[in-house]
Amino acid sequence: MRSVLGNFATGRAAAGLLILRLVFGSALMIHGWPKIQHPFSWMDKMPNHPPGFLQALAALSEFGGGLALILGLLTPLAALGVICTMSVAILVAHKGQPWISIEPGVRPFELASLYLTVALALLVAGPGVYSLDAKLFGRKR
Repeated sequence: MRSVLGNFATGRAAAGLLILRLVFGSALMIHGWPKIQHPFSWMDKMPNHPPGFLQALAALSEFGGGLALILGLLTPLAALGVICTMSVAILVAHKGQPWISIEPGVRPFELASLYLTVALALLVAGPGVYSLDAKLFGRKR
């Protein structure tokens, strides 16, 4: 795991990553809360909905991934789950929709693209020293 995580950011960068993880993880958990309540059927009203186990994976990546990112625990895995979920959301659930819109009934994909971008940033930057990953997998001094 150390080779996946690399060096942990310190100082102001670590504080910035902590703030980003706390806000982003909280938003993901709030977004995923209704889905985790009914993980195998939250998309069943959609035409051509995916199988229940894929719905459960998406719910887990949002709610569980949000919690993992808040804690800075298994950050690459949590970020990768969010990246996969948001990529599918953009390509499938928001197919043909605009990136941003204020028209009623239009489902833009700006929020999914924002979640995707932040998850990519955390995958690249890592969780920083203020994380459980740093405590568990960081180099011993």
